[in-house]
Amino acid sequence: MFMRTSSRRNKDGSVVRYLQLAHNEWDPGTKSAKMRVLYNFGRTDQVDRAAIERLIASLTKTLDPDPVAAQGGDGPAGLAFESSRPLGGAWVLDHLWSQLGIGKAMGKLLAGGRREPVTERVCFALVANRALAPSSKLAAASWVGADVHIPGLPEVSDDACYRAMDWLLSVEDTLAKTVYDNVADLLNLEVDLLFFDTTSIYFETESADEPVWRDQTGQRLDEDAGAETAPAGAVKATGFRTYGKSKDHREDLPQVVIGMAVTRTGIPVRVWSWPGYTADSALIRQVKDDMAQWNLGKVVWVADRGFTSAENRRYLQRAGGGYILGEKLRSGSAEATAALSRQGRYQEVTGNLRVKEVRLGDGDRFVIAHNPDQAVRDAAIRAELVARLQEMIAGTDKLSVTKRAQLRGAISTKPGLNRYLRVSAGGLLRVDRAAIIAEAKLDGKYLLRTNEPTLSAEDLALGYKQLLEVERGWRDMKQILNLRPVHHRLEDRIRAHVILCWLALLLIRIIETTTTQTWTGVRAEMQRLHLGQFTGPAGTYRQTTTPTTAQRQILTALQVPTPPRILDLTTP
Repeated sequence: MFMRTSSRRNKDGSVVRYLQLAHNEWDPGTKSAKMRVLYNFGRTDQVDRAAIERLIASLTKTLDPDPVAAQGGDGPAGLAFESSRPLGGAWVLDHLWSQLGIGKAMGKLLAGGRREPVTERVCFALVANRALAPSSKLAAASWVGADVHIPGLPEVSDDACYRAMDWLLSVEDTLAKTVYDNVADLLNLEVDLLFFDTTSIYFETESADEPVWRDQTGQRLDEDAGAETAPAGAVKATGFRTYGKSKDHREDLPQVVIGMAVTRTGIPVRVWSWPGYTADSALIRQVKDDMAQWNLGKVVWVADRGFTSAENRRYLQRAGGGYILGEKLRSGSAEATAALSRQGRYQEVTGNLRVKEVRLGDGDRFVIAHNPDQAVRDAAIRAELVARLQEMIAGTDKLSVTKRAQLRGAISTKPGLNRYLRVSAGGLLRVDRAAIIAEAKLDGKYLLRTNEPTLSAEDLALGYKQLLEVERGWRDMKQILNLRPVHHRLEDRIRAHVILCWLALLLIRIIETTTTQTWTGVRAEMQRLHLGQFTGPAGTYRQTTTPTTAQRQILTALQVPTPPRILDLTTP
């Protein structure tokens, strides 16, 4: 007698396996052995493990101890515990991946191509790696094979990871649109407001990339064209990792610029990557063009002060579009000065926000928002800066003109201090009291500009305040998903790495929105759900640990099924 598995394929393509106890009998007529099924234990994923253990224990009683030991048994049932891996985190991410239709969309894009269908599983494994244990692609390959259970992918090579990244970049536009449609249907996303912002990531390298010709969107053109020959559509020759204004305050290192569009509930719908020299001012126009192909209807774009140029405003209101943009208070523009000088009462919105609308002719509407708590913080920071400045310039009247000039130059490199420094007609360094008074009038305030006629001042202020969701996304990508350090030097791999981080952020943000828990807490709890592997006389099987109450609550909230007790069973 022996244990065997039989399989049956359903109409939907899924395969169901059954565990059976069989016996070979000699058939004199055909002069051959024929298998006869003595007992059917049922489906392997629903097998009654306890019943099998009782059967093994009962059979063991009829044997001498020595033969049982000779078979390598560690206990009465002859079972050996071989390994254990975390299952819960990957299990949740994989089912959410399926609910959003990402795997199905990738399968369609892979159909008929040169890439193997397993590429979808490799892409998921790389996304899961960012969410669960961020590492390099080489380390991720080892992680898949030894430290986690990825359904449908027992192991993977680092070359397969790189090939999957190259394919992912090639289908980015189509995949992003498909993913958005599926997410919008699943979550009933509100896309009346889309928030956009950028950040930069630096690279620990000694030099920037070699320049290549690029179009106005920062994409490479003909790589074979020499530096002196600009192909059609070329705007500038520059490397991808290059120097620019760093939002990480690392102007000494090459960088790339990344943009992200986020819904009002914090769901990231798309990311972009640009060469490191790219300034913010023109980026939102490219973003609007890319998103216009998604048939979103009317969208009001919400962006920070770096995008408030007149050209951007004209572009965003094309085809009836709208915008809510931050306006630079210290720009000295006539509009900002006029808005701040207008009298009027503030309207209480929440405990820490007041708003006041200002009308300047027939053009855009302006709203001044005031946060009393932030005003207190601004005043405290200014007092600290002024105290440091006073300490630095104390006694400088006795210094030589050259020494004072050197100190003046050092202070000029520190914008926070330089704002309050005044140089007298005689070249003496003084604290600028007028600048302090002017700055005090701006404490806790920010100025908004919009072309939307129907939104109230309260809605405008609260909408702009939600721009913090993008900043939270950047923080999570850098601190939880380890957006940097980037373990790549090739441009395409860097772009693909950003896409993987976006997909990981999309999954964890949906998990947070649905469970009302942080991803850090969900991840820690679900990673305690393990998959153990056992081997015995009847074969090898993998069994999950019993889910805790907290784990069941997370699975229920996400509508994810509980992992089966016996995940799979392999007979000799």
